[in-house]
Formats: sequence, structure tokens, C-alpha cells
Amino acid sequence: MGGMRARDTIFALSSGRPPAAIAVVRICGPSARSVLEKLVGRVPQARQATLTRVRDPASGEVIDEALALWFPGPYSETGDDMAELQLHGGNAVIAAILDVLARVEGCRLAEAGEFTRRAFKNGRLDLTEVEGLGDLIAAETQAQRRQAFRQLKGLIGDRAEAWRKRLIEALALVEARIDFSDEPGVPEDLLGPAFNAARQLRDEIAAALAQGGRGERLRDGIVVAIAGPPNAGKSTLLNRLARREAAIVSPYPGTTRDVIEVHLDLGGYPVTLLDTAGIRDSDDPVEHEGVRRARERAAAADLVLWVTDSSADDAVIAAYDQRLVNAEMWALNNKIDLAPTKRCETNESEFARAFAISATSGTGVDALIAALASYTQAFFTSIEAPVATRARHRHALEETMASLDRALAQEGRGQEELIAEDMRAAATNLGRLTGRVDVEDILDVIFRDFCIGK
Repeated sequence: MGGMRARDTIFALSSGRPPAAIAVVRICGPSARSVLEKLVGRVPQARQATLTRVRDPASGEVIDEALALWFPGPYSETGDDMAELQLHGGNAVIAAILDVLARVEGCRLAEAGEFTRRAFKNGRLDLTEVEGLGDLIAAETQAQRRQAFRQLKGLIGDRAEAWRKRLIEALALVEARIDFSDEPGVPEDLLGPAFNAARQLRDEIAAALAQGGRGERLRDGIVVAIAGPPNAGKSTLLNRLARREAAIVSPYPGTTRDVIEVHLDLGGYPVTLLDTAGIRDSDDPVEHEGVRRARERAAAADLVLWVTDSSADDAVIAAYDQRLVNAEMWALNNKIDLAPTKRCETNESEFARAFAISATSGTGVDALIAALASYTQAFFTSIEAPVATRARHRHALEETMASLDRALAQEGRGQEELIAEDMRAAATNLGRLTGRVDVEDILDVIFRDFCIGK
């Protein structure tokens, strides 16, 4: 966004798609006050809703009776002057007010995320808070909502900024050693406290990274793969868990050729469920590719539900793919309605848990869902408040820790200039985390998923 466009007065519908009970239209920028005066004839008292009539300045025609609010900068959401109209949410009302605003000289329709981007530019939000706002809007489960809200309220940014301040204090000691070592009154040992601070900070960042990316995972959900031999009932189970016809169900082996994804909310936590191709040797090149993808996705999953047909012969029931051992595996003995007395001969010691189910009738599926919900909750609640919720956060912390490692490796070597440079690089990487330095190249990526009006 160029400097001139950043000073434009922008407007947008900031509420949901019409028709609705209420429509919120926001106006932001240096001309917001005069635009509001043209529409309602006066500027209401700051931050107090005022009932008024909204008119077309050109014709004087009343468009609607609405609540008008005035938020003078810098104490507004964006830091700029901002006005808000709360109108009736009909299509005609909204179309009329947007048309009027488009005809006001110096006004233009906001770009996606432009209100929030201005809040960032004006220091009302740091970059992690902006990302938290985006995640809050996109949250589909209660756990995602809680994490996004904590991030929006500064959980990540405040901690990163506290780390950066401590690092700058340690850097100041090193630079004092470089510049003022000959001055009277300067302590002899300045590097010792600086190294102690850097070492403690490095350990705290390492502990945050050791959380295993679960903050990132909460945004996307854990991955549960349904795998097993062909015709074991995997797609039927997927449909049962998803409560809809997400996958094609057929009695013919090899029906599922690609990986099918379904997103679920289990106990307030997100889960991505994968239905994979039946794992077997095949001469069909298309099915062979499906099996390859199935093995690849299952190997990368957090949990594999290995489904076998309890009514089939023992060789098929015992089928087990050693390439899936990277994930925790549960044995699912399916189709027990067809063979209620037959026991699966799979070596259950290979599996963390075992369930007897009928995906068709639903027998035993409630117990499986309860176990999946407990597993998911335990997966995410093992950490209280993750510092890294995106790959960008993790990369910034990894770069910070690498710089600190290089600085600490110089201890006792008398290379104060190198130590200072590495500590300075670490502080810069922490600054990138919150958006204090050198982030122009990532702003477009962050804001592209925001809606217009936010």
C-alpha cells in the first residue's frame, strides 16, 4: 500500500452478508469527519451512539434512520479518524449508502484487511495481534477461538517483546564492554551477566519451541488417518464420523483412489479426518498412486485408525503396514454385525488401543468418538499457552535461538564485536516476530486472507 493510498479515506460494509437485521458501514481516514457531516448533518459526540437520519448529500433524500458513531484518532480502532453507521441491513439500504460514499470525492472502497492494516501501521496492533484477529475470525472450534483471543490480546507479542527487551539489555552490556572498558567506574565483568542473560533467554525460547508446534496444529487440527486393506469399511466409517456422505461407499475394492479430507469439531478441538485408499499391491497404475498417497498421508498423521474386516479371512484381518509406525495406531475391528462372534487375529500388541465396531449400524462408534475426543483434548491441553501459532513465529524463534547459540559459542574467546553482532541479530529476529522491524515483505501475505471491511 503506497503512502498516498494510506492517506485515502476508505469505507466498507463491515458486517455480514445482507439481508440482515443490522448493517455496519465504517468510514476511516482524514476526511471521515467531513463525510459523516455530509451524510447526517453533524458530528455526534465522540464514542456515543446517536440516532439520526442518513441522507444522500446530492439530492437530500433520506436513505435510512440509523445510529451514527464518531471515533476521533488516534484513540480509535485504527488510530485514524473513523465513523460508523449502523443501518437497517436490507440490500437496498446498503447499496444506496455505498453508492453515496463512492461518489464522495476522496473516498474509495477499502481493500481486504485495510482497516486492520492501518491499525498495525498506527501501532494499535502488533503483527501477532493482527494474526490473532485473523485466526479469531476464522476459528471454527472453541479451542481455536480461545487461542486466537489470547493472541489478539497480546499473549505472543508481549512475551516476544519482553524477550527482546532483555536481549537489548544484555547487548548493552556487551557494547559497554567494547566502547567503555577503559573508562573509570565501568565494571570489569560485563560479559558474564550478558552471557547469563542470553543463556537463560535461549533456554526459554528452546522450551517454547519444544512444544512441538502444537499452537500451529491447533489452527489446522490434528490429523487422523483411516487406513487399512481394501473393502474394510473405511469410507463407511468416514461417513459415519462426518455424519454425511463425504466418501463413495462401494463393495468393490479400490473405490477410493485419492485421499479424502473431512474437518470435524471433537469436544471443541479441530480434527482433520483422512479417508485413504485401501492398502494393497495393485497393477492398476491409478490405484497404485492412490495407495502411495495413502501410505504417505498416514505416515504423516498424528493417529492412524487401522480398519480391518472382522468377517474376512484371517490373512486380510491380520494385514498391517509397517510403514505406518511413525504414528500412534488404533485397531478397529469393523463389520462385527456380520461376524459377531469372530475375533480379529491382528496382533493387538502393535496398537495403542483396539475397538470393535460396525460402521454401517453404528455399534461401538460412540465409544470410538469419545476416545478420539479424549485423545484430541489431551494432545492440545498438554501445553497451556503456545508462543508459536504459525510457521512464521516458529521460524523467527528458531533464527533467534541460532543467533544466541552463535553468541554463546564465543564465550571466553574475547570476540566482543562478534558477540554483539549475533545478539543484535537475535533482537532483530524477535522484532520481526511482532512487526517492529523489516516486515514489509510479509504484510501482503498476512492481510490477503482478511475480508473487506476488517
